[in-house]
Amino acid sequence: MAPALREFCYWMDRYRRVWRGTVVISVANPLLFLAAMGAGLGKLVDANHSGHLTGTPYLDFLAPGLLAAAAMQTGVIEATFPVFQSARSGGNYPAAAATPMRPVDILGGHLLFVAFRVLLSGLLFLAVVVAFGVVGPARALLAAGPVLLTGMAFAAPLMGWAVGVDRQSRLNGLYRFVVMPLYMFSGTFFPISQLPHWLRSVATCTPLYQGVALTRGAGLGGSHPGATAVHVGYLLALTAAGVWAARRSYTRRLNR
Repeated sequence: MAPALREFCYWMDRYRRVWRGTVVISVANPLLFLAAMGAGLGKLVDANHSGHLTGTPYLDFLAPGLLAAAAMQTGVIEATFPVFQSARSGGNYPAAAATPMRPVDILGGHLLFVAFRVLLSGLLFLAVVVAFGVVGPARALLAAGPVLLTGMAFAAPLMGWAVGVDRQSRLNGLYRFVVMPLYMFSGTFFPISQLPHWLRSVATCTPLYQGVALTRGAGLGGSHPGATAVHVGYLLALTAAGVWAARRSYTRRLNR
C-alpha cells in the first residue's frame, strides 16, 4: 500500500496547484444548473402538475440526477485525459515504473486520487443542494456513498481502457458518443418511463441510470431495499471488474 500512497501523493501535489479552480467549477456548475433548470424550468413543470414525477417537485427530482451525472463526469474526466497523458513517453507512468513501484501500485495510487476527486466534487455539489433546500444535511451525507460508487464505476474500467489509447481523438469520441447520450437518456432530467420501450430497456442497463436511481433514492427516500441492493451490486461489480481489467492493462502497458 505504501508505494500506492506515493503515487497518490504525486497526484495530490499536482492538484494543490489547481484546486481553487476545480472547487469554483464544482460549486458554480450545480448552482447554475439548479437555478436555471430547477428553479426556472421547474416552476413551469410544477405548474402543469406533471403526473410523471409522482408529486415530487421538479427541483427535488432533478438535483439527485444532476449529482449522479456530475459524479460520472468527474470520474470520466479524471480517468481519461490524465491517464492518457501519463502513459505516454515522458509521462508520469513510465517514470514511476522505472522505480521499484509496480504497475498495480501506480494504478492504485491514481485510483485513490480519482476517488478523492469524485467525493470532493460530490460533497461540494451536495452543499449547493442543501443550500437550495432540496435535502437536509443528513440526507445529503447519505447520498455521498452513491456519488462515490457512481463515479468509480465509470473511472475504474475507463482507466484500464485509457492507459492503452494511442490517439486523443478516441477520448473525444468517448465524450461525444457515450458520455453525452448517457447524460441525456439515463433519467437525469426526466423519468425513463417517458422513453420508447426499447430505449428504456437499454437505459436501465447503463451505469448512470443505476447511479441516478441510487442517488435519487438516497436523497429523496422511499426506495425499495431490493432495488437499492441491485443498484449497489451493479455499481460494485462494474467497479471491481474495472479494477481487475485495469490491473491487467496497466501491467501490459508499463512492463513492455
